[in-house]
Amino acid sequence: MTGTTAQPTSRARSWWGWGWADAHPDDAECAAMGALLPGTLARPLPVPRVRDLGIGSSAVQPPRSLARLVTADPADRAAHAMGKAYRDVMRALRGRPGRIPDLVARPLADQDVAELLDWAGERRVAVVPYGGGSSVTGGVEYRGDEHRAVLSLDLTAMGRVLEVDAEGRSARIQAGTLGPSLEDQLRPHGLTLRHFPQSFEFSTLGGWLATRAGGHYATGRTHIDDFVQSMRVVSPAGTGESWRLPASGAGPSPDRLFLGSEGALGIITEAWVRVQERPRHKASAAVSFADFHDALRAVRALAQCDLSPANCRLLDAGEAALSGAAQDGCAVLVLGFESADEPVTGRLERAVALARSHGGRAEAAKGSGDAAVGAWRSAFLRMPYLRDGLARMGAVAETFETATTWDRIPGLIDAVRTEVGAAALKATGHPATVNCRLTHVYPDGAAPYFTVLAAGRPGDEVALWDDLKAVAGEVLHRHRATITHHHAVGRDHRPDYDRQRPEPFALALRAAKGALDPHGILNPGVLVD
Repeated sequence: MTGTTAQPTSRARSWWGWGWADAHPDDAECAAMGALLPGTLARPLPVPRVRDLGIGSSAVQPPRSLARLVTADPADRAAHAMGKAYRDVMRALRGRPGRIPDLVARPLADQDVAELLDWAGERRVAVVPYGGGSSVTGGVEYRGDEHRAVLSLDLTAMGRVLEVDAEGRSARIQAGTLGPSLEDQLRPHGLTLRHFPQSFEFSTLGGWLATRAGGHYATGRTHIDDFVQSMRVVSPAGTGESWRLPASGAGPSPDRLFLGSEGALGIITEAWVRVQERPRHKASAAVSFADFHDALRAVRALAQCDLSPANCRLLDAGEAALSGAAQDGCAVLVLGFESADEPVTGRLERAVALARSHGGRAEAAKGSGDAAVGAWRSAFLRMPYLRDGLARMGAVAETFETATTWDRIPGLIDAVRTEVGAAALKATGHPATVNCRLTHVYPDGAAPYFTVLAAGRPGDEVALWDDLKAVAGEVLHRHRATITHHHAVGRDHRPDYDRQRPEPFALALRAAKGALDPHGILNPGVLVD
């Protein structure tokens, strides 16, 4: 069975900030948020305009055979210049977006990708793959001057579910398919991929694969890796496709080479992924804890039992207050279960009982737990827009995530709060807020996700954030916590990634880069030099 639904294009995306252009806080809302954070600007920075960037003409022109796929429109080029991290938003607000791509290409098929790569290799043009553009680690921008020009390769015109195998519960999907379109095309078959990162609305299957994205599930199938059957990849050295298999022990997995490769080794153009029946039974609850460390022990117990909650997100007191899940100084554990074929209320009740045995308190009044869960979910989706509003007030408002083993989790969280908070106070003279939540949990560890809110240094906000992130990176390294659990390496995490990976693996990665990308044009600067 095949699908033909096109990608939605009617609503305007923000070129400089997160999401939809019409969903950002207005000036009054920005000012109100800034008033809650001492040391911010008196009035919001103006929304940046493309025409103020002074974008010049392209340094190269495509051949006639590819001209139909390529544009040099300034607005399109500006929108593809950066991702959506705080430092990207702040650079746009300050009129310093960095290197603007010379061209934006939207291939329609694998052959188009291959021909664009051939042309770029001959002309020393860097090719930066671009899905939904939601990278928060510098993964979709070019930094440097080694290349004659830069081509942003936007895959979103390749946005179809090509084939559905209902019997085998799998689907062949083009890499440029955005999350909502992917689900819309699976829905008539009664199926779902059910991979919902926070960027779901503005990210693609190919982006998830290239960054090893984390998704909906807090336990079990936490990463897109767990859904992959096979992938098709176009590189300057040729096009390859792994066999579609339920499992294989035939040597190192070819898919593993390209999962997380961030377009540095090849362009992922499609994949067979495992799908499932849409859930019909859902249940959720919120459990509060007066002591955060009691809550950590409860979450560890939940991760090590056989209940497998779909959602098991622990919010510390600050994060719970920020999201509206609780205002009483308690930590909140958000629990959720789902199933396609059987009720899940029994599993939820067992999970709540386990949490209570570790000091948790579940609301007895019907619907109160649902209210806390609903408040968290709404804040989760709205938070990137609020971050951009705070950025307009000159504030530092950003997140970072990691993962480590349970024995290191309490010390890691305490150290990040203390050291990042102290660094922000020293740099700005104002106290900072450093909150934490657990987004994904495993039998052997968890993924803490930190939010940092601090006054900025006017005109120097990006450098301040870089300094704070460096302090955080040192804490993570000291506790042997990964530099990223699900946001990829990009360019921002390269120094820490270089320290984390074993050197023999780095040698193998460089060799693969040289073999697959002999001209060094694919996303230069990510993963390896």
